[in-house]
Amino acid sequence: MVVVRRVNFLLMSSMLASGEISVGISYTTELPANAKRKKLRDLSVKILRGDNRPGPLTLDEYCERPHALVSFSGDLTGAIDNDLARIGRSRRVVLAVPQFAGLRALLAGTDMLATVPDYAACALIEGSSQLRADDPPFDIVLSELSMVWNGVNDNDPAERWLRSRISQHMSAPLPVH
Repeated sequence: MVVVRRVNFLLMSSMLASGEISVGISYTTELPANAKRKKLRDLSVKILRGDNRPGPLTLDEYCERPHALVSFSGDLTGAIDNDLARIGRSRRVVLAVPQFAGLRALLAGTDMLATVPDYAACALIEGSSQLRADDPPFDIVLSELSMVWNGVNDNDPAERWLRSRISQHMSAPLPVH
């Protein structure tokens, strides 16, 4: 049996250590001593927008417009804010939501922007005429999307099969929209 759970990446380490989860997919920070990690791919970002203005965003437009942020912990800043700070800029976050799914309805027809991982942007714009995804108008530091698992399950045949399927799917290039 496979159970898929949405896990706050900040709790992934303790959940692996306790056995609550056997494998996780995220950008990871600290891991328990017995955990294993496999990089799946570099994780870039896209700017989701629901307006009908032509052309890509400029850096000034990006910084001036309101932003929605997906925050699992309720924070109003993210890695993008560090990237902006490196060039002496900032953005104005006006809304934080706990998951990506609501962004389609929240952004449609507004000037609000959301900076999201490439995989989330791909899923949210698929089949939607209301949203589009742009490249950011500034350099970002890429994160690594990794699969992590508890070392005690390293040689379990079912766990190895699951990790191979995850690796095959999550390492694949995203479709170009």
